[in-house]
Amino acid sequence: MLLKEFRNHFNKQLSTVFPQTEIDSFFFLLIEKELDLQRIDLVLKSEVSISEEKFKHLYNALSRLKTQEPIQYILGETEFFGLPFKVNKHTLIPRPETEELVEWILSDLKNKTNVSSSMSLRAESRGNKSLSILEIGTGTGCIPISLAKNLPNVKITAIEISPEALEIAKQNAKLNNVEIEFIDQDILSTEKLPQQFDIIVSNPPYVRNLEKEEIQPNVLENEPHLALFVDDLNPLVFYKKITDLAKNHLTKNGVLYFEINQYLGKETLDMLSEKGFKSELKKDVFGNDRMTKSMIE
Repeated sequence: MLLKEFRNHFNKQLSTVFPQTEIDSFFFLLIEKELDLQRIDLVLKSEVSISEEKFKHLYNALSRLKTQEPIQYILGETEFFGLPFKVNKHTLIPRPETEELVEWILSDLKNKTNVSSSMSLRAESRGNKSLSILEIGTGTGCIPISLAKNLPNVKITAIEISPEALEIAKQNAKLNNVEIEFIDQDILSTEKLPQQFDIIVSNPPYVRNLEKEEIQPNVLENEPHLALFVDDLNPLVFYKKITDLAKNHLTKNGVLYFEINQYLGKETLDMLSEKGFKSELKKDVFGNDRMTKSMIE
């Protein structure tokens, strides 16, 4: 089959499922991965013939797209903070909002007015080597790996309960040529962290079951519920546990960062305050309450 013929077939099969802009995006991503062709090649090489083997891969991808399986799982990869990451059904697909959390941390570390002076001085005097960061619930490893790429001398540890997700995170660390200490651990049953940390960051499960109707079907039916949902009656269970651990395992003037449920900003701030933290709430690019930064008062 010729490339232009497959594109016509691709468009026709997905026309009742996705808008054309998404269909075009899927097609470009697939031909780049499977055929090593760029968008411009659709004009210059539209008459190119697709081999039988490649056609099987493309047709399989098309079949999976028709069921609304995320393109990232079909490709087995995605991009986060300008870096490549492997993904599969055991990992959440990294979101743009989480990139904003990474950017906030990096901005604070580069801006002495936004972090504790003692932390800044330690980082300067020892080339950042004294700084230690812990991420809880790492998934693909997108947060610690992105931080590591931009903070090459900082010691970073990441905790994850899913062995399958942890394996992907390790592969992603190797893919991006960074060193992360990964720990297989259930944070809810953790009473003590391995050391003191200057920064603790987490994007834990926070979607309540009552919010399921707001979740896109391709997310609800494909992404791991373990990493998404919490009990409606105790939606801050992970935040409470991590905050308790942070209170005992943050260094003096250390900082705790969370990505949060957009509907529970006030509740999250109240919980942090009750546990002795002074916090700042930050909105994401969409105007939703999305992140907190906290220090022990």
